[in-house]
Amino acid sequence: MTLTTEFERVSLPLSDEFTIARGTQETAENVIVRISDESGTTGLGAAAPAAHYGETAATVEAVLPDLLSVVDSVGDPHAIERIERERREVVADNPAAHAAVDIALHDLAAKRLDVPLFRQWGLDPDSVPKTSFTIGLDSTERMLEKTRTAVDTGYDVLKVKLGTDRDEEIVATVREAAPEARVRVDANEAWTPREAVRMTELLAEYDVEFVEQPVPASDPAGLRFVYERSPLPIAADESCVRLPDVPAVAECVDIVNLKLMKCGGLAATRRMIHAARAHGLEVMLGCMIETNVSIAAACHLAPLVDYADLDGALLLAEEEYRGVPIDGSEIRLADLGTSETPGTGARPTGDSG
Repeated sequence: MTLTTEFERVSLPLSDEFTIARGTQETAENVIVRISDESGTTGLGAAAPAAHYGETAATVEAVLPDLLSVVDSVGDPHAIERIERERREVVADNPAAHAAVDIALHDLAAKRLDVPLFRQWGLDPDSVPKTSFTIGLDSTERMLEKTRTAVDTGYDVLKVKLGTDRDEEIVATVREAAPEARVRVDANEAWTPREAVRMTELLAEYDVEFVEQPVPASDPAGLRFVYERSPLPIAADESCVRLPDVPAVAECVDIVNLKLMKCGGLAATRRMIHAARAHGLEVMLGCMIETNVSIAAACHLAPLVDYADLDGALLLAEEEYRGVPIDGSEIRLADLGTSETPGTGARPTGDSG
């Protein structure tokens, strides 16, 4: 079989600047990958690289020719495991670049079978957690406004970014604006262990669901210190990037946040989900700020997890692709089965299929 491959960088403007404890961004640089077979059926994938994990759009573009040469040489989009193994031999790291190729192959393989990806995997589309909507750091007044807008739009699960000198004020404001919402918080490594313990005690008073990455990933002992003293569940994000990280954090957290872009794609993330289950951990499926091409792919893993944070495309000002329908916090994965939209469901916005 002959496969053709191509990729392009896209710059995606955000609807509002997005700030976390590490910094602010106004655009997201993604790289779209297309893999087509002889019939003209095309699988779509995308990379949303994060500098925090050592990747940029430029590094993705630099390694994609090598990764796609493996796809060309194997020539079979269904040989996903073999292609992944050979890709790792060519490029060991660069998880977002690997994810783009992996997503495109999964999309193409499911399209060739004319089924949605979740159906190919045998997963239950009705067993999908709600996605949270992220309230990025801003002035307290703007965070209040963003929270009210999110609630009015139908988001009843909110993820609030913290890591400032006014964290209690922020949480109190969000809770006042959304008294019925499920609220979880993410410090993005901003606290010391002792600060984190004090914050978890305070956050418990505001009925916060759990606390994500309270301390730096470089301080596993600090993470365990917080876990052993926190009245709230603790989630690891930056502390859990690769498969070996799952057992490493299993005694330090209650939840792991897995993302296609840091884990290396659908196949790699699925292995990490099963490893987390084997260690008695709950799982959240997260994302970067991403095009619907990759968000749609992640949605197909949602039946396997406890929590979802798949709002990356919802933060964009404009988008050339649509994916799995998301109505407020509801991920409507089952809609793809109803319409028999094959693959991941990602397609250009002008495509009526």
